[in-house]
Amino acid sequence: MLYREAGQFKATYVEDQQIFPIRQDRIAFAILLAVAFLVVPLVGNQYWLSAILTPFLVASLATIGLNILTGYAGQLSLGTAAFMAVGAFMAYNFELRMPWMPILGSFALAGLCAAAVGMVFGLPSLRIKGFYLAVATLACQFFVLWALQRIGWFTNYSTSGVITAQKIVILGYAVVTPASKYLLTLSVVAVMALLAKNLMRSQTGRAFMAVRDMDVAAEVIGIRMMRTKLLAFAISSFYCGVAGALYAFCYLGTVEPEAFNLDISFRILFMVIVGGVGSILGSFLGAGFITLLPIFLNLVSGWIRHTFGVELDHAMLSNLELIIFGGLIIFFLIVEPLGLARLWQIGKEKLRLWPFPH
Repeated sequence: MLYREAGQFKATYVEDQQIFPIRQDRIAFAILLAVAFLVVPLVGNQYWLSAILTPFLVASLATIGLNILTGYAGQLSLGTAAFMAVGAFMAYNFELRMPWMPILGSFALAGLCAAAVGMVFGLPSLRIKGFYLAVATLACQFFVLWALQRIGWFTNYSTSGVITAQKIVILGYAVVTPASKYLLTLSVVAVMALLAKNLMRSQTGRAFMAVRDMDVAAEVIGIRMMRTKLLAFAISSFYCGVAGALYAFCYLGTVEPEAFNLDISFRILFMVIVGGVGSILGSFLGAGFITLLPIFLNLVSGWIRHTFGVELDHAMLSNLELIIFGGLIIFFLIVEPLGLARLWQIGKEKLRLWPFPH
């Protein structure tokens, strides 16, 4: 009975086109932001802030980037980790070559560099689609890692290929504690997620979805294929590049090219499938599920060990994690292709009509 929009009248088009048209959704979102920004940094310990929440936010941002390209524009990509690597190493180089550059400016420029690389490898989308486009973006994954390992300028001629991210200083304030790094990551992710949500409601987002649904019909009604597809690759790669910069500066601190291997690309793709294709909320749900699943398996293994005295080694847990990933992907593709976001939407619809049948 609490989740009703009865009596909430909309007198203007602006009110009718809000991101959260129901008042309860706006209140819940405000409470969620307040908890994330105010409560979590105070009550969260170093492990949760550094090892769980920060990588979850970074993965969410990368998932949003891939979701813009795959979920909204309908273009397959397996080069997400490569774009993250470009963002990480270019942010490092901007801070190294231009020490006067603000850290957020370095992140933005690193994202633009990743967008440029994404546009180059998005050119095949003008002629091919589906599986063949996925193979073309897979070539980006191997080429970028090869370039980072072979061209010494990217790593400042480090013999090991490992770089150490510079200290983050914003307006004279050093971001060194786990709580401050979490807040920086949360702020960037929140702003960029809001921008992505509004972008998908704009003319550009509608053009993306028209190309995804039927590109021939979209071209007939005047949507330019080259501009739309390359713009989708650029925006998606920009998001992944910023995510890579946050991954290096706010999470790992010390990175190497192999940290952005193909496994990262597949994990981001799994997050899109499990969370929900074509959904900003689904990007967060998928990232949260994939991030928390290993922790859940460790807790279950500890409970089994203490209860039944059966020891599960790490290799078995790793294989079990992969089996569960594969099973969940098959499950969602068959039962609910739109993922956790669609299940959340169905639950809200049933709640709005409760106690009447749906």
